[in-house]
Amino acid sequence: MANVLYDSLFAAHRDNSKDFLRQPGQPSRSYSAFIKQAAQIANALSELGLQPGDRVAVQVNKSCEALALYAACIQSGCIFLPLNTAYTAREVSYFVTDAEPSLIVCDESYSDQLSDVAKKANAALLTLSSDGSGTLMELTTTQANTFPTVERNGEDVAAILYTSGTTGRSKGAMLTHTNLLSNSQTLLTYWQFSSADVLLHALPIYHTHGLFVACNIMLLAGGTMIFLPGFKTEEVLAELPNATTLMGVPTFYTRLLADPRLNRNLVDHMRLFISGSAPLLAETHEVFEQRTGQRILERYGMTETNMNTSNPYDGERKAGTVGFALPGVEIKIRDPQSGAEMNTGDIGVLEVRGPNVFSGYWRMPEKTAEELKEDGFFITGDLAKKDADGYIQIVGRDKDLIISGGFNIYPKELELLLDDQDNVLESAVVAAPHPDFGEGIVAFLVAENDKTIDIERIQEFMSDSLANFKRPKIYRVISELPRNTMGKVQKNALRDQVKEVFAT
Repeated sequence: MANVLYDSLFAAHRDNSKDFLRQPGQPSRSYSAFIKQAAQIANALSELGLQPGDRVAVQVNKSCEALALYAACIQSGCIFLPLNTAYTAREVSYFVTDAEPSLIVCDESYSDQLSDVAKKANAALLTLSSDGSGTLMELTTTQANTFPTVERNGEDVAAILYTSGTTGRSKGAMLTHTNLLSNSQTLLTYWQFSSADVLLHALPIYHTHGLFVACNIMLLAGGTMIFLPGFKTEEVLAELPNATTLMGVPTFYTRLLADPRLNRNLVDHMRLFISGSAPLLAETHEVFEQRTGQRILERYGMTETNMNTSNPYDGERKAGTVGFALPGVEIKIRDPQSGAEMNTGDIGVLEVRGPNVFSGYWRMPEKTAEELKEDGFFITGDLAKKDADGYIQIVGRDKDLIISGGFNIYPKELELLLDDQDNVLESAVVAAPHPDFGEGIVAFLVAENDKTIDIERIQEFMSDSLANFKRPKIYRVISELPRNTMGKVQKNALRDQVKEVFAT
């Protein structure tokens, strides 16, 4: 039976003995071994009673087995729902309540915290640790290494990725088989990947960038990945001589540049450095080229769309821009009020249309209708402009989104928690430029009737309630929030106060 994504990414590799995944200090994993392990997991899912369309929520650390679980979900027709490993049980509870997965797979160290979450959701709970151990893999030991692939067409949902909204309510973006496959096929050609490539993979795989861009491209290309648990400068520098390409977020490049060992000789064999998930400072772009002779290729994407634009592989890669619309993708920059297209150099809201654009938000038809227009264009909420040469520059965000270290943070979620703290009248959360993470989070607090706000206690509460990347790095108590005549908080004025707070 046809399964659009599985047939293209995985099926052809069943008898491929080439290295697919290499992990320092561990035996390599061939394509064949990977595909067979994925089939064993698919059989285990079937034995648990999961049916096509059932959701599988996954909060696990990066491993070969975790990637095989993704392949197993695609082969069995289940919907893959990856969750950031930094999310607390409180945060996971919302996603689980909303998506109603039949199965939750978590790291062994999270199982105690998530057991109540699973019970309340009437979901099975299995474990999968970074060393490949856990109750999920125990179930696979008696399973066959072949599985009758479930039929899935291009419009069937392959994955749900949650992306928060400014109201604080998270939205599940439904990505179809066609969404994921079409984007990977386009990028494979545009970035000229082949079976000769070795990708140095230090990204997480619960994120669009690390999973649907990096892994899917390499599966299509038939190349090899050096599969690191995460980004550590020492490990990346040690493995660069063995790679041909690197995909990263701006933080990767600032940390590499901080090490004097990064030079032309170390990377003269590299074919391509790619950056995304957050804006790359023009200064970082220029300094990297001076040090290495390599010009980083910057691109732009979203959870709801995967990749939309890219600087060219052949041709000028302009610092501070995200290049042009990818083949098959349409980009328009419009006036948010009139809908008219903006002239060159003028700022408007970026909209995108193409086979990469998601099918809608899970169980949120009204929100889908607001952002996914009848003509197929998706309103990204990003503010952009196009220069005289057609290069697109992202200049801001229409919804106060903060991107820190490649992760999206929505201020409203933090503000709702802060407003509920003792002696806090109101709060406002903004971003300030950060030399390492791109943006750092600053929280402004206003006290009730001149009462004293206990910052240390609030920090402890936020640590218990939120993933580390969402927590404010700086708290400031002020007498009142700046407002316009309509009473709206002027966050630009707050940003101006802290624009150099993280300066080195």
